[in-house]
Parts: sequence; structure tokens; C-alpha cells
Amino acid sequence: MQNIRRKAGSFIFALLLISLFVWLISSATTALLVFSGGLLLYLANHIFWLNQLQTWFKKPDLKTIPDGYGLWEGLFNLLLRYERTNKYNQTQLNASLERFNLATSAMPDGLVILGSSNEIEWCTANAEQQLGLDLKTDKNLPVVNLIRDSGFIAYLYNEKYDEPFKLKSWRNPELVLDIQLIAMANNQKLLISRDMTQLEKVDVMRRDFIANVSHELRTPLTVVGGFLETLGDMEGAVPPSLQGYFAMMEEQTVRMRRIIEDLLTLSTIESNTGSPDNSEIDMASLLKSVQNDAIGLSQGLNKSSHRILLEADATLNLKGSMDELRSVFSNLVSNAIRYTPVDPAKGHGDITITWQMRNKQPVFAVRDTGIGIESQHIERLTERFYRVDKSRSRETGGTGLGLSIVKHILIRHQAKLDISSEFGVGSTFSVIFPKSRGVQKT
Repeated sequence: MQNIRRKAGSFIFALLLISLFVWLISSATTALLVFSGGLLLYLANHIFWLNQLQTWFKKPDLKTIPDGYGLWEGLFNLLLRYERTNKYNQTQLNASLERFNLATSAMPDGLVILGSSNEIEWCTANAEQQLGLDLKTDKNLPVVNLIRDSGFIAYLYNEKYDEPFKLKSWRNPELVLDIQLIAMANNQKLLISRDMTQLEKVDVMRRDFIANVSHELRTPLTVVGGFLETLGDMEGAVPPSLQGYFAMMEEQTVRMRRIIEDLLTLSTIESNTGSPDNSEIDMASLLKSVQNDAIGLSQGLNKSSHRILLEADATLNLKGSMDELRSVFSNLVSNAIRYTPVDPAKGHGDITITWQMRNKQPVFAVRDTGIGIESQHIERLTERFYRVDKSRSRETGGTGLGLSIVKHILIRHQAKLDISSEFGVGSTFSVIFPKSRGVQKT
């Protein structure tokens, strides 16, 4: 740019010197004519190169860019360097896009980018095959016009994508897809579809196996438990030296029957792919019943009761399956009782049950003053048979399946289990329901 300015200044200065010289050797009129002629030539030169620039811009090509003269030479050189840089960047961008397309094509999952109004902006070939899309004809169309599944539509507009959504293909009844949505910038979303057909078949086989084995074991265990109970009640049937062994056998038989019942319950819940009952539940009555059951469990376990408090919003009800949600609430309260020792100083342990609106969502919570849970265990608590302390779980009579049952029931109700705990201080288990399931009585 400085070179161009110097050339322009030199040209004007030379023009002025020539004009001054002519004026000195001739009349003022002649000098003016010469100056005007020089200025016209100067303007004509610029008009010529502007025309060359306009012509080149219509069909830009590095090979045909004009050479220029004077200050235009510097300008065209700058433009040439800019175009070369732009060409290089464009080549690099095209290469990156090609690598990206190759990478996404190699992925077994389907990818779809949705715009701010959930319209399809881009998708991979796998997404087209799995979801029945065609980018050429479906681009900019709302995805709900093409995937007409009520569960998927609810999942899309609920805007809570912590868990994937299981979608059964309408084009191929045997195809099962896991749909995961990820929020992006500018209200865009990334939809990931994964073919889970084979895993689903294996999972069905596993559930059927567990259910069948549990059914087969329940009958002989019932018979064995019945004979043990009968022998224990018969006077003189069991020698005093063996009564302790018989009591242990009876205790373990009861424990095995509890595990089998929980396995059957979990298998039934997992196999039930339909929507849960959506009737309105009288929460005040249900939670009062849960509290009474908890008091009875506390007295049976400890021979001295915990202090079990209930703080419930009597004007707030819930829509869902009463039997399933009662199982959730009872499981969480019974766990709190089993793992909350009686404080010798107080003569009781504290269990607080709350039911209220929190951040415009219905929330059920159980807070205890128990032994607490170390942070590394919290993420795995809902796994089948996962135990923080195996010996402690056997002492309290737990089966290791209660929280797994809770998790699957809550998934069916679009709810979330939140666990906070401090080791040695206590724990709080909160069930957060979607706003749509709350019913505020007037």
C-alpha cells in the first residue's frame, strides 16, 4: 500500500512540475490546457484498469489476472496473492470436508443435524438407511414430519436428553434404534441413531432366561422353606444342637425367595415396553401409607423406631402408575431405614420424606442421617446386585436389586433419580418428575 501511495505521489508531482515548466515558457492558458490533458490521460488510465478489473471479476482466474501498470500493478499483485491464499484455503477446506465425509461414512451410527426448528440440515448415508430419510428431498423439512412416532416426538420436544430413546422402525419391525439427541449452538441438535437390534435380541434372551429360571426356582424354594418352617414348629423334631442351623437355613431360604421375587419384578418391568398408567394419584394418601409401612419396618428391624417425618404438599398430585410408583417410594424409604443406625444419643435415626414442587417440577425426596455413601459408589448404585458393602447388605436383608427396579420404573415415567451423600453424615435420594406429570389441585 505504501508503494502505491509513493507511485501516485510521484506521478502527481511530476505532472505538476511539467505544468509549471510549460506555464513558465508559455502563456497561462496553454499551461492549463496541458494540465487538463494530462489529468484526462490520468483518469483514462484509471478507467481502463478499472474496466480490466471488472472484466476479470466476472470470470476470476489466477492465470488471466491483469499485470497492471503503476499503482495498478501493486494492486493486482495484492489481489493475486489474496486469490492464491484463498485458493489454498479452499483446497484445505475441501480436503477437510472430504475427510469428514469419509469418517462419518465409516461410522456405523447415523448422524443428523437438526436446525433451530428441528428441520433436517444434513445427514449421513447410514442415517438415511436407518431412519428412512433422503437428504435430497427431505432437506429443510421438519424431522417430525418424517419420523412419526409419538414417543420420539415427546422425547424431541421434552428437551431432556440424558437418556437415549428406543425407537422401533416403522419400515422394519425387527429393527430397533437407540436415538440420542445432543444440544448444540444456535439451538441446533445432533441426532445420533444406533442400530441396537442384535443387542436387543440378546437382552430379550437374558430377560427371558432370568424370568424362566426364577419361575423354576420359586417352587422348590417355597417347598424347602415350607418344610423348614414345619420342622421348626414341630416340638422335638429338631434337636436343640441343630436348631441354630435350621434357623440359618430358613433365613437364607427367605433371602433367596426375596431375590427371586425382585428378579421377576425387574424382568416384568423391563419387558413392559408400553406406556405406564397415566391416572392421577392421591399423593397425600399414598405417602401416608408409605410412612406407616416404614414405621412398621423400622420397629421390626431395630426393636426401636426411627423418627420418620413426612412433609408433603397436600395440593400436589402425580400422574402415573400407582403400583409402580409405590414400589419406588417404598424402596427408597426402606433403604434409608436399613442404612440409618439408631443414634444412641437421640434414641432414634432421622428419616425425612418430602413431596413438593421444586423449580416447577414435582420432586419426591428421602433424606436420612445414616452412614452415607462414598462418592465413587454413587454412579453405580442402580446397577443390578451392586453393593457398597456386601456383608452390610446381607445383614440388612437387601437383595441388591431395589435401586435397579427404581431406575427402570422412573425411566418409564420420564423421571430422574438424583443422589447426594456425604459419608458418615447421611444421604438424600430425590426423584425428579417432569412438569407434565404434576397435578396441582385447586
